[in-house]
Amino acid sequence: MTTKTVAALSPAPKNAGGDTGVTGNDVTIICNPQQIMDLMLREILVQAWESLRRQPVRSFLTMLGIVWGIVAVTLLVAYGSSFRDVLLGSFQAFGNDVVIGWPATTSQQTGGERAGKKVLLEQADEDLLRARATLVKHVCRETVRWLPISFGDRMANTAIRGVCPAYGEMRNEVPNDGRWIDPEDFAERRRVVFLGSELRRKLFSGRPAVGQTVKISGLRFIVIGSMSRKMQDSNYFTSDDDSAFIPYTAASDLWDTRYASVLVFQPVAPQFEKKAEQQVLSIIATRQRFSPTDPRALVMFGMEQFRPIIDGITIGLELLLSFIGALTLSIGGIGLMNIMLVSVEERIREIGLRRAVGARRIHILWQFLAEALMLTALGGAIGLGLSYLISAAVGTLPLLGPLYQDTSGKGDIHLAISPAILALSAGILMLVGVMSGLAPAVRASRLSPVEALRYE
Repeated sequence: MTTKTVAALSPAPKNAGGDTGVTGNDVTIICNPQQIMDLMLREILVQAWESLRRQPVRSFLTMLGIVWGIVAVTLLVAYGSSFRDVLLGSFQAFGNDVVIGWPATTSQQTGGERAGKKVLLEQADEDLLRARATLVKHVCRETVRWLPISFGDRMANTAIRGVCPAYGEMRNEVPNDGRWIDPEDFAERRRVVFLGSELRRKLFSGRPAVGQTVKISGLRFIVIGSMSRKMQDSNYFTSDDDSAFIPYTAASDLWDTRYASVLVFQPVAPQFEKKAEQQVLSIIATRQRFSPTDPRALVMFGMEQFRPIIDGITIGLELLLSFIGALTLSIGGIGLMNIMLVSVEERIREIGLRRAVGARRIHILWQFLAEALMLTALGGAIGLGLSYLISAAVGTLPLLGPLYQDTSGKGDIHLAISPAILALSAGILMLVGVMSGLAPAVRASRLSPVEALRYE
């Protein structure tokens, strides 16, 4: 039988044949450092695998803690991520960075005008803002009255809102069927109406609404569209789901629309919200002759100012859930550390023998660390696979759906495991694996060869 011995030497020049080493019948001499490292790594992994195979029951039970921990991390992070998406969705349902301006009374005396003057929003204010407000993308006056709206023998008394075509984009009034108010409806003062989802249900139940004629305070309006269920955390006047939207120009057939109820506008970008508010206030103050620094003359409600609160709530919840999952995984890591310490105690003589025949401390350290990481990786792979199965089996968890009587699932928790969640879980897993295996590996590497060989 021919025996082949592998020896690792320092780098040497290539031979005439271009090989990186010298080969004989019985001895293969490797000179390439990369080959040496590959050989050492392969040997360490083989030894780690053989060590785990010698104790299959113990290895399996140790992995169970890792499996349960990674399942907890993955599912909790997925829950937190989906909760954040649902909450942000309900927050953004109010509008796309929209600002609502409420006309009030002045609190400062300026230009001969006494404090307490009432601010009235007229068409001239809107026209001036369109011409001069460079930080405003869209602007629209809104007028509101509570009037009866009926279809056949069904009737509801709700908010009838006179708006402009741009209002739909600003306030996220997305049609579920039909369409939104267009510029021709506005210019020609057409008597058309767009219904909120709840109002449509009250008037039509499950029947189609588009093309039907409803009566608003006795006048006929044609239904041009309706929205799907709108899950929003905030509103003004009343919920959009319970409202009817008509062209501002057509609203003048029902009531006096000279003075608007509110001013709705959208900044050119979210970061310009405060500057846009100041610009709007200044332009209206110049026309109506009150102080441009009077915050009580036009009270503004912007969505961007509440974004840090929403982000704080959602990010805080995600961090809390991630911490709980990581804590659960750490418990599995502690179990892994204890098993590895037991393994070190059982193999002290083996460690001494390896050191006596030339193994360095770093080799012993890497061997035990590789065993811990292999257990971690195997348990993590099983745990991630189990997480996918659980998320697919659970599907959705109710959150806002029951509150808004919505069955579409838009407002519910979806345990979807995204690549980002997978990467985060894998990162936490590797950190726990390294921390759990490092202490036993260091202890094993620091054993004295002489004392280890004497160990009984």
